Amino acid sequence: MSSSDEIIGHANPHTIKKFELIEKYVEAWAHKLLQNQYCSGLVFIDCMSNSGEYVDDDGKPVYGTPVRVAKYLRNVAGQYPYKQIDLFFSDLCAARTDHLKGLMPNENHNFHVHITTEDGNELAKRLGQTMSNKKHYLLVYDPYEATIDWNAIMPFINNWSEVILNHMVSDSMRAVKMVKKDAARSKYEQTYLMDLENLIPYGSDKKAYEKRIEDIIKALRRNSGYQYYIAAFPFFNEKNAIVYNLIHCTSNIKGFRLYKQSAWQTFGGKSSTKNTHGLENQLMLDFEGMGTPKTHTDEFCFYIKDIAEYLQKSFNGRSNVPLSDVWTLLDGHPVFPSDGFRLQIKNELKQNHGASVSQSTISFVDRS
Repeated sequence: MSSSDEIIGHANPHTIKKFELIEKYVEAWAHKLLQNQYCSGLVFIDCMSNSGEYVDDDGKPVYGTPVRVAKYLRNVAGQYPYKQIDLFFSDLCAARTDHLKGLMPNENHNFHVHITTEDGNELAKRLGQTMSNKKHYLLVYDPYEATIDWNAIMPFINNWSEVILNHMVSDSMRAVKMVKKDAARSKYEQTYLMDLENLIPYGSDKKAYEKRIEDIIKALRRNSGYQYYIAAFPFFNEKNAIVYNLIHCTSNIKGFRLYKQSAWQTFGGKSSTKNTHGLENQLMLDFEGMGTPKTHTDEFCFYIKDIAEYLQKSFNGRSNVPLSDVWTLLDGHPVFPSDGFRLQIKNELKQNHGASVSQSTISFVDRS
């Protein structure tokens, strides 16, 4: 059996963190939607699902997204007997889909699992053509070879649904400038909807590739009159090199807030898996301000202190700012969570920024 047909592969620590983030998000996502009287059910789709089982660095078995989500939603189905839950998984390898079938929990009247051996893009396109406006969809799109088929994703961007997209930005940063084969050229042109000649100047600029993906997502929205929310969190490997961004797309701010909260909780109170080696606590002079000491900020790994600094700059010198205004500001931030860390944020503002915090307001010290 070739490596491409391997049934139980190896999962790196950052891959396991990806499983954990999606699992944590689904746990909160499911209850919020099923409690909605207008939602008749949930549809979860992992169209590049693999076998559902891996081994970690120590050789211990690790379950992937399909198994984690299926087991959780099977229990949830019993709590909402009048709501339907459907799960769809696919893989190109029949041996992997057969293995996955053996890991699935039993079905019942309102919980069903559908597993097919096919191209995940075809599964997504087929489901995208028959979407119900009474059900809420979550599409996990995790391509094997960094190729994105936007025709498969577009229906989910334009309906009552959400998308979690794995953008293999490291592959692009490394390989775009060296492309020689037509197949590779086609892959990058399809993913970024741009001629390779226009893509090559991006070089290894991570932000340029990220912005291009976000611009494509926004351009695919038919109704641009409504706010659309995109949150992206980077994942780093053991060598501290970025591997991919896990992007969440939704038209509902509640899902946006929930994903940010889930990511920070998964990463242990920070915004990525990057190891900052304690530099986040290193003092430096803030020459943009008054030359006062501040701590180091890593744009690829934010901490609670960075949220506090952002709020201090935003509300500098203002007294009795309603806490609701503070959380609303964080609601719209692409990375910082407004939920799950409120006590830590208030404590950081009090202890290191001199803020006065009451039950309903915050007064910020003037640092101008």
